[in-house]
Amino acid sequence: MVEEPIISVKEGKLCGLISEDARGNKFYSFLGIPYAKPPIGPLRFKAPLPIDPWEGVFNAIDDGNLCVQEDPLTKTMQGSEDCLNLNVYTPCLQSSSDTLNPPLKPVMVYIHGGSFLAGSNLKSLHGPEFLVAEDIVVVSINYRLGIFGFLSLEDHKLNIPGNAALKDMVLALKWVQRNIRCFMGDPKNVTIFGNSAGAAAVHFLVLSPLAKGLFHKALCQSGSALSSWAYGIRNGKVIGRAMGLEEKSEEEVLAYLMEASSEEIFEAQCKINSETVQGNRTRFIGVVVEPKSCKCEKLFSTHPVKILQSGKYNKVPILMGYNSGDGMIVDAMVAPELNYVYWTDKEFNVPGLLQLKKGSTLSKQLGEEIIKFYFGNGDISRDTHLQEFYDVSKITTDNSFLRGIYASVKIHRNTSKVPIYMYRLSLESELNFYKKILGIELPGVCHADELGYLFRTILTEIPSPGSIEDVAQRRMTRLWTNFAKYGNPTPYLDPSVGLIWPRVMDANRIPFLDIGQNLRIDENPEDNRMKFWDKIYAKGKLCSKL
Repeated sequence: MVEEPIISVKEGKLCGLISEDARGNKFYSFLGIPYAKPPIGPLRFKAPLPIDPWEGVFNAIDDGNLCVQEDPLTKTMQGSEDCLNLNVYTPCLQSSSDTLNPPLKPVMVYIHGGSFLAGSNLKSLHGPEFLVAEDIVVVSINYRLGIFGFLSLEDHKLNIPGNAALKDMVLALKWVQRNIRCFMGDPKNVTIFGNSAGAAAVHFLVLSPLAKGLFHKALCQSGSALSSWAYGIRNGKVIGRAMGLEEKSEEEVLAYLMEASSEEIFEAQCKINSETVQGNRTRFIGVVVEPKSCKCEKLFSTHPVKILQSGKYNKVPILMGYNSGDGMIVDAMVAPELNYVYWTDKEFNVPGLLQLKKGSTLSKQLGEEIIKFYFGNGDISRDTHLQEFYDVSKITTDNSFLRGIYASVKIHRNTSKVPIYMYRLSLESELNFYKKILGIELPGVCHADELGYLFRTILTEIPSPGSIEDVAQRRMTRLWTNFAKYGNPTPYLDPSVGLIWPRVMDANRIPFLDIGQNLRIDENPEDNRMKFWDKIYAKGKLCSKL
């Protein structure tokens, strides 16, 4: 009988599991490792604190708790506030019989998506079998969601300035720096990567001084710091109103929240009519600029867009990209009758980052220009033809995802000399499980469908050898892990890839890798549409509003 692996980290001993990767090799799993004190009681809503050492052996063989979120099936609360845990997967551990120190392996830290309201590091959804097979140490983390991770108060004396969820991520990265050698990971070669809200979080960490030195490369999948939906507001009064505390001060609201059950807070959060992924106005939940008067460690005391444009951020190689039909998820998640707002509400598509007052002359003007560009002047009906539906997916892909990624690439190129790469996923195959689950029939690759090529999930099968799914999965994991290893997805001409992926050298000519059934290099994604959005943002004078 094979003994379960036991290792020692700074906080104590861990017992893990022996598993098998996608190529039939063994690897080691350590699940549900706490990296912070439970953010409960007096620590609720506060910045996280490091976990205390424990006695004995921590049994790291099962997933840790989910963070509080909605159960997609029952629509009720699931998870726990005690959820700040991470998983570590490694292809090898150091043996006591080793006379020489074997080389440490590159580390990839995954930050899940979910609109900052849902998601987790569950192994069943983010299995490491493909990535670990490329000789990589993989870490996946949980962070607080919803109001538990993003409560933001005006009164700096209350010491809840916001962004606790991102500070969870920072603390998890500090844990990685402190402990990853115990798993044969190299703390000097850490790549952070994420999808959707997780991609925006990765980009925020690139821009935040709080994360300096904690990672060395960054990979953003369908999200960026220029995604309007990633930002929130000072929301103490909003949550107070939802709990029937309209007349109370922030201090009184906080006192009530500190005593309320997690179920009561969650129910109040669900009552709030916030604009989520279907709109681009500022959301109730998301990243905020913290007041300079707050005597606390700040993720941001200056707006992230200004930091990006200044060039004063963490200079690491970056790989960013999108799925050809990212915006299809917006339509699939919104009630059919609400989709009419894309062409009936003249201002609905005006990006929240422009911070224009709804009803203002400029907001109306830009809104009309956007509708005319995508839908023309004729009558539009959801029922007339599939093409109108397709146009909705184009506007949501561009407005919610691609424009922010494209603009970020251009700004990084102008403000940094470190390598930056861009991709588009256009391959439709059996691994595109989100599109299948949502019953989408439009052409294109849905938001989050790249995950099937990177992770083993309960929703996908390990591809048959030689199938297009198998070839594409091997290519993508090779490209992603090469970037983690070398800061270059194609450091040499790999036969499984067949080309060299050029870095972006000129902000006016953006080469990108199109990942379809075959790989090819193209230039300036959706060029005409992106030039249109450049004009919209120029008219909105983004910088002057921040």
